[in-house]
Amino acid sequence: MVPVSRPYAGPPLLAEGFRPFFLASAAWAAIALPIWVALLSGGIAGPRGLDPLAWHIHEMLFGFVMAGVAGFILTAIPNWTGRPPLRGVPLGALVTLWLAGRLLALAALVSTPPALLVGAVDAGLPLALAAYAARQVVAARNWRNLMMAVPLLVLTAADLLMVAEGAGAAVPAGLGWRLGLAAIVILISAIGGRIIPAFTRNWLVKRGATALPPAKAGVVDRLALASLHVGLLAWAFLANGHGMGTLAAGGLLLTASALNLARLGRWRGWATLAEPLLSVLHLGYLWLVVGAALLGASLLTGAVPTAAAIHALTAGSIGTMMLAVMSRASLGHTGRILTADRVTVWVYVLVNGAALSRIVASVMGGLPLSLLALSALAWVAAFLLFAGRYAPYWCRPRLAA
Repeated sequence: MVPVSRPYAGPPLLAEGFRPFFLASAAWAAIALPIWVALLSGGIAGPRGLDPLAWHIHEMLFGFVMAGVAGFILTAIPNWTGRPPLRGVPLGALVTLWLAGRLLALAALVSTPPALLVGAVDAGLPLALAAYAARQVVAARNWRNLMMAVPLLVLTAADLLMVAEGAGAAVPAGLGWRLGLAAIVILISAIGGRIIPAFTRNWLVKRGATALPPAKAGVVDRLALASLHVGLLAWAFLANGHGMGTLAAGGLLLTASALNLARLGRWRGWATLAEPLLSVLHLGYLWLVVGAALLGASLLTGAVPTAAAIHALTAGSIGTMMLAVMSRASLGHTGRILTADRVTVWVYVLVNGAALSRIVASVMGGLPLSLLALSALAWVAAFLLFAGRYAPYWCRPRLAA
């Protein structure tokens, strides 16, 4: 459905949700990680009243990733419902809310902002997005997409749990960030299952291919999603335990990994290697498969470091999928050809190199500083290169058809 709206005469950056939020996501990815490296190495002190690792996790999940999720949701919902997009002042208000959260995060490096203020500001964005999504879907009677609000509400709760834990409340250790990560991976698995086979099918049809991805989800897809979602939620709540529940969660995640690999295989990613803009989506989903397998194995045996699994899901799947979706949406919604130029290909190479080197560092143990430095440099370079290449698209009007 093509959204119908009144002509927009404001700044192009506030014309559509992906424009300011993709810029914010890329910028914060390139800023927050060097701060974490400086904290890790002792180059800077702080944050006060908050564990440095918790600061890093929070800003990756609820700063960097949340901005990307906001850009996607605000762009996808109008397409799904046919409703006018959020733009201008209301969009600027959401961006300001996100920015206020990042300023509080920076303030936490030198002071201790009130937990109530931090929670209200930070959790305000996913809550506002959930309300927006629900309102638009209900108004359009587009009931299929009403479930999109659920992961956003989970992200709201997860953010509040992290803030509460940092403030010293009696919260299960790590529940907030695990729940937040689970919600994001669940979003990727659900949305990926819509867009990856659809985009692949369209691309292959244009090239005369007859072997195509399934047009509709099947039993494999439903089993893959159910096992993954239940396994991730079980891990979020049981990761600190050592009983049968933890072992069951580990086994379920290994099963989910196998089922999602079968699901990915049905999408015929190997046939898209000629177009990196498309094949990188398959690669991002492959990282999800690897991350689920590593996470399941880490719950069953101490031989697999949890950090390796977490970074396969975050730097690997989330990092790759976010850049894949942000680059494709930016090109498509600004009237440009859907193909990856050399700069975009290098962005993909760098983010995957960052993920791989970070996982290898975790497996080697002792966190070798050379690999950590390589991972950080590749990550920052990927997002700086991405922002530099796509910022002119975000800040200029859509090309005429």
